[in-house]
Amino acid sequence: MADSILSPDCKSCAALCCVCLAFDKSDDFPIDKPNGEVCPQLSEGQTCKIYEERERQGYRGCMHFDCQGAGQRVTQEVFGGRNWRDNPKLLDPMTRAFVIMLKVHELLSLLQAASRLPLTDEEIDRYDGLLTDLNPADGWTEELLEEFEGTGTEKRVHAFLQSLRHHVA
Repeated sequence: MADSILSPDCKSCAALCCVCLAFDKSDDFPIDKPNGEVCPQLSEGQTCKIYEERERQGYRGCMHFDCQGAGQRVTQEVFGGRNWRDNPKLLDPMTRAFVIMLKVHELLSLLQAASRLPLTDEEIDRYDGLLTDLNPADGWTEELLEEFEGTGTEKRVHAFLQSLRHHVA
């Protein structure tokens, strides 16, 4: 698996983290923002108005968030570069897809860490199968993402990871 798939590329995203995710007023955020509502700091050009001043203005949570590449994958792969700004009807489906893709990329990140262990041939076969499940040959679609949670892949990844305990004990 290429490391680049898990690296965020904000220029190829539709600012999904700034719209799709909710946050509560806290030490990390100065306001409450529900999911699906545009962050007041997001410019029309889909960049952060206060990027260099996020910490000083109370948006520390933004500084620590990493979508692990899920945002650009949803924008480019699932929606073919289309954007909720140009077509507001895409906001809900992009939000649903982004939330699920965050989970997919978290699982990919965990598998990537596991790949650094001295896996047996059998473990490598299981690993490869899970990677295939998390990276469909023809790419992710809205439909595949919607079906993802019912596939049991998440449980299989966690069971696989637990089976690797003997490598780190």
